Amino acid sequence: MDDLTAPTGREEALRAMPHPDGTAPRALVLGATGYLGGRLVPRLLGGGYSVRVLARDAQRVAAFDWGSRVDVVEGDATDEAAMGEAVRDVDVLYYLVHSMGAGKGFEAADRAAATTVAAAAAAASVGRIVYLGGLHPDGVPLSPHLRSRVEVGRILLDSGVPTLVLQAGVVIGSGSASFEMVRHLTEVLPYMPAPKWVRNRIQPIAVRDVLHYLLGAARVSADISQAVDIGGPDVLRYGQMMNGYALEAGLRQRAIAALPVLTPRLASHWVNLVTPIPRRVAMPLVESLQNECIVKDSAIDALIPPPEGGRTPYRTAVGLALRRAEVDEIETSWQDADVLGVPSDPLPNDPEWAGQVVFTDVRTAHTSASQESLWRVIQGIGGERGWYSNPLLWAIRGWMDKLVGGVGLRRGRRHRDRLLVGDAVDFWRVEAIEPGSLLRLRAEMRVPGKAWLELRARPDADGSRYDQRAVFFPLGLAGRLYWLAVLPFHGFIFAGMARSITAAAEAADAQAGTG
Repeated sequence: MDDLTAPTGREEALRAMPHPDGTAPRALVLGATGYLGGRLVPRLLGGGYSVRVLARDAQRVAAFDWGSRVDVVEGDATDEAAMGEAVRDVDVLYYLVHSMGAGKGFEAADRAAATTVAAAAAAASVGRIVYLGGLHPDGVPLSPHLRSRVEVGRILLDSGVPTLVLQAGVVIGSGSASFEMVRHLTEVLPYMPAPKWVRNRIQPIAVRDVLHYLLGAARVSADISQAVDIGGPDVLRYGQMMNGYALEAGLRQRAIAALPVLTPRLASHWVNLVTPIPRRVAMPLVESLQNECIVKDSAIDALIPPPEGGRTPYRTAVGLALRRAEVDEIETSWQDADVLGVPSDPLPNDPEWAGQVVFTDVRTAHTSASQESLWRVIQGIGGERGWYSNPLLWAIRGWMDKLVGGVGLRRGRRHRDRLLVGDAVDFWRVEAIEPGSLLRLRAEMRVPGKAWLELRARPDADGSRYDQRAVFFPLGLAGRLYWLAVLPFHGFIFAGMARSITAAAEAADAQAGTG
């Protein structure tokens, strides 16, 4: 059970209608490895759809529990050849991608992707496009990200393919960026100096209700092509949302002072410093709150019936999300999405280093612990367990990253004991994993170059061997100076990691033996 699982019959009414020949309709999901896409895909499969996904990395898709049950086309939404293959024989196309946090040029990137998808869908006679856009007021200047979302919706509506644009505001669910921002601002700050937008009215929606409307959109009549608003039953000010969270979390209500001097840029820096949300993600979230965003009408009810039992109240959605976080069963997280733009290239093989400047730090240690115990320690690294070496130095490095707009250490990890390819682990991301033997992490902290950290468990006489390798490809002179600057600390950090990880594995073995 998770915070999206609905009462009996809630999703049953939205099951796929088989084709006359009995075959299942095909759904194509763009953004399947993101926060909403990763939750929608299993529900489409459970609803009787045949599912295809478009993803840059098939390995990332394979890491999901449902990965073996979908067809995968490698590529992205701007790749005409990949899109042409992906839309073949598709009945409904879900467009769940947006260049959130992609920096300068994101509007052009969004426009190019939407144009490519629209043309491919029209050429393949796709039955319907479903796009999740942003809830916004009419007749007022919009933030760049909301403006881009509106433009994408128009491009898809003009494609000639029946399109339903679902316009949602703040999404509340375990792991959503909006929920995590509310959560950490409320928990960290007993008194909050806040931008004046805390007084704006917004209409949050539970993630389970967003999924209800996404599933229902596939069943909407083919003659419908329009944009409609979706939202929860509560219209709240942002300050009320924070205090609603406080009540659900058993905290005192927070005193909030609205200050006119906090611009969106300053506010996003503030969010970056006091929450795990990096500035590049915080900025579009903050910008979207500059205007009041409430549902304009109930047109959606004529197209998709409300969920059984009604739409989820805000505090109920918060309570559901908190319970999932408490038991470490967050289905997907904002961390799953690539919020820093196009991923870096994977770590090149050693023979490919010829002619390149590369710095490495290699540590090896023998341990009497079994390979299995050593691997469990490796797989559990980061998050609340930390990095098995000087915590102060790691904390300083995390704050340095935060100060320059990076993700920092507080991003944590989604599951306490399990990792998948693509998972975030503090300011690293899992690039490769071989269960029982290898964990490779790619750095997402801001550094002048590209960095990786490999941790291996190998069988060895009378126990196992721990291999640790840090690899850094410097970018210009700044990269070389950076490596030289941090080199003195490696003796503390990387040597300490090797000692502490093997010691933890031995302690786990000893505990298992006495148990």
